[in-house]
Amino acid sequence: MAKKLCEFPGCQNVIEHGRYCEEHGYSDKFKRAKRKRRSVYHHDNKPVYHSDEWANVCMEVDLREHNQCQRCHRIVYGRHKQHHHIIPIKDDPTLKFEPSNIMLLCDRCHPIVEHEQEDKPPKVYPSYF
Repeated sequence: MAKKLCEFPGCQNVIEHGRYCEEHGYSDKFKRAKRKRRSVYHHDNKPVYHSDEWANVCMEVDLREHNQCQRCHRIVYGRHKQHHHIIPIKDDPTLKFEPSNIMLLCDRCHPIVEHEQEDKPPKVYPSYF
């Protein structure tokens, strides 16, 4: 196998495979953190969303809301139908299966509502005009 230089700027280490030497390669800790950043939803709660109790609560919420998004009032079915915890599970785990804490949203409105609930202050951009 042909040897080549590490692609890190200024590094003169010779490597046999890959792009970077051991010194500049990704550590396992970095790889785990990168995989975790990719996830959009809270995967700590994954067992909750795969339980029979969750399916029953979702069905109850669907019947209560008549399969209608609570923000834009569109009729939603299938993959476009998403259930949103008003009070997140990480804030109060006792409300995870409480139908009054769950609202039905379409796939367009769910990210908007999630963003509205974030604790971060909105980004302020300078005015160019």
